[in-house]
Amino acid sequence: MLTRRQILSGAAVAAGASALPGTAAAHGTGELFPLGVASGDPLPDAVILWTRLVRAGLRRPVEVDWQVARDERFKRVVRSGRTVARAELAHSVHVDARGLDDGREYFYRFRALGQISPAGRTRTASRTAHRLRFGIVNCQDFQNGYWPAYWGLAAEDLDVVVHLGDYIYEYDPSSRFPDRRHTTPATPGLDQLVTLDDYRARHAQYKGDPALQAAHAAFPWIVTWDDHETENNYAALTDEVDDTGAKRQSAAEFARQRAAAYQAYYEHMPIRADLRPGSADLRIFRRFDFGRLLRMNVLDTRQYRTDQPGGFPGDFGLIEAGVANTAGTLTGEDQERWLRAGLDHSPARWNVVAQQVMMSRIKFPNPTGAAVPPIVANLDQWDGYAPQRGRFLRHLADRRVRNPVILAGDIHSTWFSELKLDFDRPEQPSVAVEFTATSVSSDFPAAFDAPLKQVNPTLNPHVRYFDGSRRGYLRCSVTPSAWHTDVRTVDTIEVREAPVTTSASWVVEEGTSTLTR
Repeated sequence: MLTRRQILSGAAVAAGASALPGTAAAHGTGELFPLGVASGDPLPDAVILWTRLVRAGLRRPVEVDWQVARDERFKRVVRSGRTVARAELAHSVHVDARGLDDGREYFYRFRALGQISPAGRTRTASRTAHRLRFGIVNCQDFQNGYWPAYWGLAAEDLDVVVHLGDYIYEYDPSSRFPDRRHTTPATPGLDQLVTLDDYRARHAQYKGDPALQAAHAAFPWIVTWDDHETENNYAALTDEVDDTGAKRQSAAEFARQRAAAYQAYYEHMPIRADLRPGSADLRIFRRFDFGRLLRMNVLDTRQYRTDQPGGFPGDFGLIEAGVANTAGTLTGEDQERWLRAGLDHSPARWNVVAQQVMMSRIKFPNPTGAAVPPIVANLDQWDGYAPQRGRFLRHLADRRVRNPVILAGDIHSTWFSELKLDFDRPEQPSVAVEFTATSVSSDFPAAFDAPLKQVNPTLNPHVRYFDGSRRGYLRCSVTPSAWHTDVRTVDTIEVREAPVTTSASWVVEEGTSTLTR
């Protein structure tokens, strides 16, 4: 039997190459598949299989064969078929492999133009799950360092990985690591991407990293975007508040940019979505059930949101601006109704809202160092949309939604919080818990770490754990009786591989919405 390391490195390809007609074992080196393979959006009977063909000068449609097997040597193939990779979608491949058994491990691969892809491992959702193990990742700035956390993630024993956004970053090439400089966009100097080719090149650069490829090949992923897949802190069709001059775009100009960003995202993700090329709209909010154990509602808090209130530089500003934002929304009305209905009628023991930005109220010492105001809020988070947050938390309480858990990323640091109807009354029972995952590589200012640890007990007493000093991911294990979350971190991102250790572990007992060690 081949080891997992061999499977992830693609050795399994050559071992079973002869099972695909017309392909010699010697061709199983993956030259046509430099971006690897991935799977995602697991259902009890289906999973999305993804790859992208990359070859200079490739313009014509290409037939692609695919296989799903119960074993890594592909001796027991249970599903197979043929699809076409087309130039208008960058020769990306999305196969919705149906007719699978629930809660089963499978292996998959592709063949095209006489070559076989690396093999990937995936798993369908279980209809009778009594335990779910998953990782939470986000914010992987390629230029800021390497991704040893992904090697650690690939070696975990998980059912699924959840990515909460900032899969790519849009900034111009600038890195202290010569081999981590971003691709050069068509218009350098804007510090953002604009064209479809810009976004495709950046996604391909990120997908080419071997650690990320290993993590994709090891598990199915459930992905959603945040802002950097398009542009920092955008809101619907409103450009970033700090953009001026050539960077500043009208709504029509930004719609074209967003259409390019959304298409490139779809082309590079194992996601079940209905893309219309050229459209600035793409619905990606969706939900997944893992038996009666857990329901996961995956949100999009960028495409439908109103602009951040106040017009403050960097969207850090007065707390009162968010409190007064009564018409503001992160989700849009349709998605909010969809979320409420999914929670109200959920059969699950644990009800998860997987989304991008922190829901917990957080008071920050003014990051500019100015004395006035001494305390500010990040108005790009739910603090900028406090009335909607209040409505949502009240809904959880009034409808007695069972064991609600909020997942977030975005802020490049780890925060575990208990959510309150009134954050000024920390003695109140919690309505829900929130796990905010640190980044894979994106930077959290080191100067902010110690001050926040000092002031959180006073300014943010509902925050039970915070750490801004380490990069990594969260590992969750959920059973009917308890939710366990481990903070898995690396000491450095200066090198490609580094050990992963557990920095902290917290538990939520069923029925409590309380964090304990």
